[in-house]
Amino acid sequence: MRDAVVARWGPEVAPHGVVDRAAIARHAFADRDERAWLEGLLWPRVGARVAAWREELERRDPPPVAAIVETPLLFEAGMESSYDATIAVVADEGVRAERAAARGHEAVDERAARQLTQEEKAARATFVVRNDGSPEDLQSALAVILQQLRR
Repeated sequence: MRDAVVARWGPEVAPHGVVDRAAIARHAFADRDERAWLEGLLWPRVGARVAAWREELERRDPPPVAAIVETPLLFEAGMESSYDATIAVVADEGVRAERAAARGHEAVDERAARQLTQEEKAARATFVVRNDGSPEDLQSALAVILQQLRR
């Protein structure tokens, strides 16, 4: 995949063979067609990897109680039907922007514009968790959902 990205956008997106995520974001979020090209490259690979992993888990004895897959743009990509249940983790927009900036994400506004609103994600999801608090708060809320899934 790296070779395809370098062929399209040039060696600056993978200097010294290491993918520069910020450089890729600049290309992908600057132009809708470029973003569509990248998503067309990524989503089939994501789907195949998740399917292979789930098959591996189903062969385990005993199989795990749950298998959790974090999938950015799950609903936007139309992949929600691949899962038994979905969890929308939502937070105040200011908190989300602050966290994205702290992780070094560039083009935060462009990324947000590509995503469904928090309300729409919540409406589509099986479960909804607010993530405006601490990591421990999030872990507790997710533990409650895991207990519900075990039933």
